[in-house]
Amino acid sequence: MLYDFEERYKKLIEKDGTSEGDTERKALFYILAGNIDLYTKADHIYNFKERAITPECLDNGMVDFCSSSRKLVKLAYNLFNSFPADIIDTFYVLDEDNFNLALNSIKLRFNKITI
Repeated sequence: MLYDFEERYKKLIEKDGTSEGDTERKALFYILAGNIDLYTKADHIYNFKERAITPECLDNGMVDFCSSSRKLVKLAYNLFNSFPADIIDTFYVLDEDNFNLALNSIKLRFNKITI
C-alpha cells in the first residue's frame, strides 16, 4: 500500500525516533519520503537501529539506484552530516519534482520551512 508523502515522512520520523529539533535527520527523511524509489530502499540507505547513514549502499552494488536517486541520496547524506556531494551537479540531473524535493529538504535543514 502506498502512502502519501506526509504519511511516509511521519512513518520514517517515528521509526527513527527523531527529535523535533533534529533538522539533519528531518532533511534526510524528507528526501526519502518524497521519492518513492528511495522510500522503498530506506532501510538500505539508513540504519534505523544504529541511527546512522549507510553510505556503502552507494558503492557496493547492494542497492540499485538510477543517477538521480543516487544524487538525492548523496544530498540527503550531505544534509545529515556533510557527506561529500556536488550540489550543483545534483540539481542539474533532477526532474522538476525531485528538484523541488531537494530544494525543500535544504530549506528544512536550515529551518526555512517546517513540516
